[in-house]
Amino acid sequence: MAERARMEQGLTSLRGATRGTFPGVRAGMLETDLLRALDRREIEVLFQPQFACTSGAVVGAEALARWQHPSLGEIGARDLFAIAERAALVAPLSRHVVARALEDAATWPDNLTLSLNITPEELGDPRFAHDFAALIGQSQIAPHRLMLEITEDLLLRNLKQAAAALGALRKLGFRTALDDFGAGFCNFRYLRELPLDALKLDKAMVEGVPGDPTALAVFRAIVALGKALGLAIYAEGIETEIQRAAITAEGCDYWQGYLRARPMPSHSVIALARTARGMGHG
Repeated sequence: MAERARMEQGLTSLRGATRGTFPGVRAGMLETDLLRALDRREIEVLFQPQFACTSGAVVGAEALARWQHPSLGEIGARDLFAIAERAALVAPLSRHVVARALEDAATWPDNLTLSLNITPEELGDPRFAHDFAALIGQSQIAPHRLMLEITEDLLLRNLKQAAAALGALRKLGFRTALDDFGAGFCNFRYLRELPLDALKLDKAMVEGVPGDPTALAVFRAIVALGKALGLAIYAEGIETEIQRAAITAEGCDYWQGYLRARPMPSHSVIALARTARGMGHG
């Protein structure tokens, strides 16, 4: 068990060490640039729409941070938060992203949900649940319309504290999801000990489905496990109609991916949700 823990920690550290680094960019430059970008509100938020498997309707969207760096171009959320961690700016960056996402989603129809990614640093803060609830209380979004996502491959520096924070937020009406399940070691302990409402399966879990019998068997087993635990099942990274049909047949509830929608501005989410296709008619 100890050896496995060291292996997980080592792989997480290795992934973290390569994220947020770019060839030819000197150390410290991006950290300084990020501080300026936060001051100037240059970090934008896009939204990845989520669809109901059975109807095809848009049910909500996941907020994703993007940084249009003046010389490097677009920097995605994983690299962005790695840079923020080196600069000790994770908390300010996360607050910025959440505030902008809430501001945009306040204009959405009430039937659309908003998914927000929560960092390990935030979950490890004993004040997080209280502070987050206070932040949401200042917005126009009801707690039941928010899904708080925690990422498996970064879990968990303090599982007990994370479980307590998520439990407190669920009592206030927020929903919770374990994100990117299958990207790492698929630690089933998280499913047992964390208070969850949903399980989001990483793109790696749908690769090969339905053509590869082994991939299909694993996918089917994970969906069955999630259902047995009373969790809603989301599939990420859906890119073909064959995949979409397969995950629907296997009992998935929701999906997101480039098949129908790439990350988009808030107004485009509203437009998509209003179309016949977005409402489940195509």
